[in-house]
Amino acid sequence: MSTTQPRRHSTVKDVQDTSYSNTTDNTGDLSTSKALVIVAIIFGISLLTLGLLYRQFPELEEHEKQYLKLPWDLEEAKHLGLVLDRYKDKYFYEVLMGVFLVYIFLQTFAIPGSIFLSILSGFLFPFYLALLLVCCCSAIGASLCFFLSNLLGKRIVRKFFPEKAAQWSIALAKHKNNLLNYIIFLRVTPFLPNWFINMSAPVIGVPLVPFALGTFIGVAPPSFVAIQAGQTLHTLTSTSDAWSWTSITVLTVFAFVSLIPVLLQQKLKDKFE
Repeated sequence: MSTTQPRRHSTVKDVQDTSYSNTTDNTGDLSTSKALVIVAIIFGISLLTLGLLYRQFPELEEHEKQYLKLPWDLEEAKHLGLVLDRYKDKYFYEVLMGVFLVYIFLQTFAIPGSIFLSILSGFLFPFYLALLLVCCCSAIGASLCFFLSNLLGKRIVRKFFPEKAAQWSIALAKHKNNLLNYIIFLRVTPFLPNWFINMSAPVIGVPLVPFALGTFIGVAPPSFVAIQAGQTLHTLTSTSDAWSWTSITVLTVFAFVSLIPVLLQQKLKDKFE
């Protein structure tokens, strides 16, 4: 007598496993230990570059040296801003390059604190220069983080955030023809933290070009708010002071605008099918 095997229903887990199996791993032949060594070397070279930059900076007053460090809160950003503002006119390009490299360093290694550099940029530089600086640093740093994730981040995301990465992979499959607009939408809205997007993108197969371009465009609206707040840095008491109903409305409008091409394309597709 033959037995009939029960039909196996597909589950979200199956979809997740399929989404991962469809993602090519270009570093499959590279062991985790080797990937870790490479990332450590890149990190060391980056620190050495920042150290050389520090040595090129003009001699500071003794009481100012304690403030020349990565800002971890708004008070530290205020003190750093006052120090850099004192030297900005005479050493403009040194200050600009310093902010540029430190911002990219934070983005590349997914280190918190870039929001304070965005506010600081608004305090130190003209508005449009600060906006261009932040957008370029975000795109370059995110792209470098993208490459590092190809080396090591894939293993980290798959081990510690498998469900969240798989859910984004499923959502991404629905927008595969509109990846640029989807990345812009993710950058404008706070649904996923930027560091997680940077590390997860190569895991689920996001191409680099729409990822980098979408980052450059998508970080502009929230950076607009942070830079505008930086112009009144001395009056801020917390990063939440940068937000208002006006800024929230602006971000909502930008998020909606980024989805208009997707909605129109879907509407035309439904009409002709």
